[in-house]
Amino acid sequence: MIPTPPTRTLRRTDTAPRRLWADLCVVGAGIAGVSAALEAARLGRRVLLVEAGPTLGGQSVGSMIGTFCGLYANGPDPTQVTHGIADQILAHLRANGAAHEIRGRRNTVIVSYRIAALARWIEEAVRVSGMDVLLSAVVHGVERTDRRITALDLATRYGDLRVEATGFVDASGDAVLSWMGGLAVHESETAVYGTLMFFLEGVEEAMLARLDRDELKRRIADGAAAHGLVRHEGFAFAFPGAGEVLVNMTHIETPLDPIGASRMVLEGSAQVDRLVSFLRSAFPEVFGAASVRAYGLPGVRQTRSIEGAYRLTAEDVRASRRFPDAIARCSWPIEFHDRPEGAQWEVFGDDHMHTVPRRSLVPREVDNVVTIGRCIDADPIALSSVRVMGPCIAMGAAAAHALDLAGAGSVHQIDVARLQERLRANL
Repeated sequence: MIPTPPTRTLRRTDTAPRRLWADLCVVGAGIAGVSAALEAARLGRRVLLVEAGPTLGGQSVGSMIGTFCGLYANGPDPTQVTHGIADQILAHLRANGAAHEIRGRRNTVIVSYRIAALARWIEEAVRVSGMDVLLSAVVHGVERTDRRITALDLATRYGDLRVEATGFVDASGDAVLSWMGGLAVHESETAVYGTLMFFLEGVEEAMLARLDRDELKRRIADGAAAHGLVRHEGFAFAFPGAGEVLVNMTHIETPLDPIGASRMVLEGSAQVDRLVSFLRSAFPEVFGAASVRAYGLPGVRQTRSIEGAYRLTAEDVRASRRFPDAIARCSWPIEFHDRPEGAQWEVFGDDHMHTVPRRSLVPREVDNVVTIGRCIDADPIALSSVRVMGPCIAMGAAAAHALDLAGAGSVHQIDVARLQERLRANL
């Protein structure tokens, strides 16, 4: 007989939040936040990485993005333009057969990856770095004194916490520090759509490789009304030898209110089911035996962004502007998802390279915050080109070094030449 373990009866009496301190607090553990946190840890800083979800990796893992975009230049022999943790990730994935290069699309190289392999690299890199991590921790308050954010209030299922830090990185995707701290932010007045990615199994991969993409797009558009399809284009590609196909053919709105955002999770999965039913009937030789292996979490492209010291514009991107305070570069196309039926693309030439200025990462009204990823200050068209994973990795490294150089001072007044020397590989 198994003995009954002893128990004790308790009653909660202390409701004061637990207090934590760090040199640098990074809010958001997507690829940009992970890049910032690891770079700061390598600089010897005490780092606290805060993530609202239950796992590390953000959309790169939970939303099953499955592709590294913006890591390479354009042209017949594209060179890698983002380094830092990108080098280590690519080396790890390639060594484990978990990376596959897709050439010829959008005039560049896209690297597809196995989700589980990237997730484990991120987890292990964070673990061995020695930083502290808070998962499932949501910011519900920001304390600001003069031009500095001094503390964050976090809610977790295990109780509330208060985090104090010298510097903060906002990699939340929704500019949560600026928003909760009462700073000015930008929101698009028109919808920008996200995607719910999913994996299919049972697809005839050889037939998929021969499927004409224009024909796929035409037949989806023709069948959209009858089958309740929202998006009329997208892509589906097989990872060699994996027996799975990653599909990006849905569009969902990404509202910032909690009820609407939760509803979109359900709507995204319903869109997937309708789409799969259509694909089976329209292309039986390819998808006739297909079934969904896994549904991703909703992927969010653009919601809320900061008001920075400079707003990156579409013309800056189109004109291939090289900023004197550049901290990242890329040549990824403008990829604007403002219509439910599909995205608008502007693909650049072989010699094109645009940059991201440091001033677009720093909220104008505070001195100790750097914002990275899809909530930097950029107009919606410009942002659609620089919110992909390559430049986001570069922004993360820039944030860590900018705050390291600023110390207890202002990120608006650091020596840009020293910063760029540290970021030379990405410039």
